[in-house]
Amino acid sequence: MDVRIGITNSPREISFESAQSAADVENVISTALDGGAKYFKLADNRGTIYIVPTDQFGYIEVGSEESRRVGFVA
Repeated sequence: MDVRIGITNSPREISFESAQSAADVENVISTALDGGAKYFKLADNRGTIYIVPTDQFGYIEVGSEESRRVGFVA
């Protein structure tokens, strides 16, 4: 699924594909924000880890878990 994270005071966003489900991503972020953590971590499909500070966290957009259709519809 596609994940996009907005950081405050930054014109660019973090964008990557993750194998985690939307519920897992939501759980990681809500646990960090509710628990007062300084940062949260998310990983992409290639194993890259993104560490996002909670005080600079702006928004997150999680794409659908369905794969895109390729080809023509008859």
